Amino acid sequence: YFFRLYGNFKHTRKIVSAVKVFEISKAMQRTGYYIVNAITVYRLLAAFVLLYLILTHQLQVFKWMLAISFLTDALDGMLARKLKVVTVSGSRLDSIADDLTVLMAVVAIFVFKPEFFREQRLLVFIMLGLYLVQLALALIRYHRLTSFHTYLAKSAAILQAIFLVLFFFLPEEPVFVFYAAATVTILGLVEEILLVIL
Repeated sequence: YFFRLYGNFKHTRKIVSAVKVFEISKAMQRTGYYIVNAITVYRLLAAFVLLYLILTHQLQVFKWMLAISFLTDALDGMLARKLKVVTVSGSRLDSIADDLTVLMAVVAIFVFKPEFFREQRLLVFIMLGLYLVQLALALIRYHRLTSFHTYLAKSAAILQAIFLVLFFFLPEEPVFVFYAAATVTILGLVEEILLVIL
């Protein structure tokens, strides 16, 4: 009887330990979710600060804040996967923050170095046109923005970030990086258009 009672006691302790581990795991996941979302919300708010810095011609502050925004973009994606807190709503919010950050960088190029746009207007118009087509098709079919996060889209985002940061930090425009980023971006947009259509 004693051994049976002792065995039941050990079994109960194992169940209690498993429950505690599960509760700790859920608490850590919940904390991770808040951290990742907080970083994404920071990038959303930072986009408006970037706009203010452009309008007040504070290029030095702008370029550092832009670099931090791109860095936190990589950080929140990595944390979301590591902590297993990837959600559909989080991905959409992340995509909006990405688009706003890139938009602010493009506006800054237009304000601070408009001659670059004149030189590269063909590629710029092609990318803009494809983006607007993809956006229109997504809104027609899904009634919302899409966030496919394909390998091409991820590669394009990385190359865009590298180009945009280097553009404001280097004395000469990194034209080769721009061509690489533009090529992958165009391919990524064509892929997303096909995904929406099909």
